[in-house]
Amino acid sequence: QVQLVESGGGLVQAGGSLRLSCAASGSAFSMYMNPIGWFRQAPGKEREFVAAISASSLTILYADSVKGRFIISRDNAKNVVYLQLNSLKPEDTAVYYCATNGRRASTARTDYDYWGQGTQVTVSS
Repeated sequence: QVQLVESGGGLVQAGGSLRLSCAASGSAFSMYMNPIGWFRQAPGKEREFVAAISASSLTILYADSVKGRFIISRDNAKNVVYLQLNSLKPEDTAVYYCATNGRRASTARTDYDYWGQGTQVTVSS
């Protein structure tokens, strides 16, 4: 049993920043053993990979579209994974989801079994 809850989304102007949080809990989850991935889905588009981080934080992956702008991190003691969104662009507008229980930090959504409900990020031009 794993529960993931995203928060921190909102409406910002282009060039602005947001920090998203993913709070994890459940008897089948350990912040010290499980990777976390972030994905996003814009209206009419497929859900796409954004970033992922291993349990140890030794493996960190980013999509090319966000590299240099977004930062993924985790605080295992607080059971929280963060996604810092900087230099936001209108094309970043999407619902952002966190997920876990992959075999490892992965870019593939099929490697994840548990998903949160998402948080909306809207970037105005």
